[in-house]
Amino acid sequence: MRNIFLVIRREYLVRVKKKSFLVMTVLGPLLFVAFYGTVFWAAASSVDTKTVQVLDESGLFRNKFKDSETLKFVFTDKSIDSAKAAFPSSEANALVYIPANVIKAPKSVRIYAAKNVSLDLKSDIEKVIEKEIEDIKLAEAGITHKILEDSRVNINSETISLSEEGEKTSSSGAATVIGGICAFLIYMSVFIYGTQVMRGITEEKTSRIVEVIISSVKPFHLMLGKIIGVALVGLTQFVLWILLTTALTSATSAIIGIQLSKESVQVAKEMNKAPVPGQGMPGGNVDNPVTEVLGAVASLNIPLIIGCFLFYYLGGYLLYSALFGAVGAAVDNDADTQQFMLPITLPIIFSFVFAQFVLRDPDGTLAFWTSIIPFTSPIIMMVRIPFGVPAWEIALSMVLLILGFMGTTWIAARIYRVGILMYGKKVSYKELVKWIFYK
Repeated sequence: MRNIFLVIRREYLVRVKKKSFLVMTVLGPLLFVAFYGTVFWAAASSVDTKTVQVLDESGLFRNKFKDSETLKFVFTDKSIDSAKAAFPSSEANALVYIPANVIKAPKSVRIYAAKNVSLDLKSDIEKVIEKEIEDIKLAEAGITHKILEDSRVNINSETISLSEEGEKTSSSGAATVIGGICAFLIYMSVFIYGTQVMRGITEEKTSRIVEVIISSVKPFHLMLGKIIGVALVGLTQFVLWILLTTALTSATSAIIGIQLSKESVQVAKEMNKAPVPGQGMPGGNVDNPVTEVLGAVASLNIPLIIGCFLFYYLGGYLLYSALFGAVGAAVDNDADTQQFMLPITLPIIFSFVFAQFVLRDPDGTLAFWTSIIPFTSPIIMMVRIPFGVPAWEIALSMVLLILGFMGTTWIAARIYRVGILMYGKKVSYKELVKWIFYK
């Protein structure tokens, strides 16, 4: 046991002290926040204001096209031929022609431009024209637009979980997002850190350092120490990422929340109506999106999700890293690992694919069996847990995952003890089976 702890300590300290580990631990959350910040900034600032000329022969749309931050409308009284001739020399981005018979022939509307207009611009113009034609036809039928608007109802239902503890507000959207994120993190960690175990063993075998280590440490202890050591490295990095990301997102959310509050007050002043605390803006259900997100996350069982994530992260990693370690011991270089990687990675890939279907039906037959089978349970069960899973299913999944890790570790150890000192021989699946049953 002492030798295992020595190997764990060595593997952990060697990797944690690397500059690449320190840099990525700090840069990871910064890059994550910067990426989404850049996306939001680009979405808000990348669209320039476009000028649109409108030639309305019907006279029905003179005051219907309203300027916005991205669109400016200019009306012209020229004929269509004169307007098209003068368009190239103007600064307008598009010319909208509305014929006199637009009510009877709505498809006769034309949009002229030097090149293709964007889909958003085309859609905005069409919506204005469609709305006005609808109002005219409704008025002819004796129905005003106000009556039509009053008849429309926007349903925003609240989901409530019924359990032995009583009623509890839940959020399907938050459960979907949290489950997807947890599954993705486990999916990536198995590949990243499992591959590190395989490459570390291959490098030591190729450089013949392992021959010196094996003289003092049993092969099984060496393999187990490497697996656990790299697992602790990954866990340390995840914990630091979570802490740093939480701090950064909290600061960003606070800034966004303050900005949204200022904008809400300004809108209320413009509408000459004071906002009522806790009731959103008058004239619509416009709640603070930051508050909505925080409320949705708070509706989940966060301690259970975090505890299960740590268990399934470690369990999934330990199960697969043992197999990765066996592959590293069986080959002499990275090129030879490809033939053995496919059977190991297929269950992980299938798990991530199945997760998309499990999100649609967290309690279905596919969700149940894939969350119980050890090779798929780390990813699938983390998708299901935010939606609520019976305790007996979680317990059964955990027990089977532990048994699965013990089984893969036994197989990997049988391969490792023979392959770690095997050089210059191309290994086949048949040969690996023989190694497993050697006495």
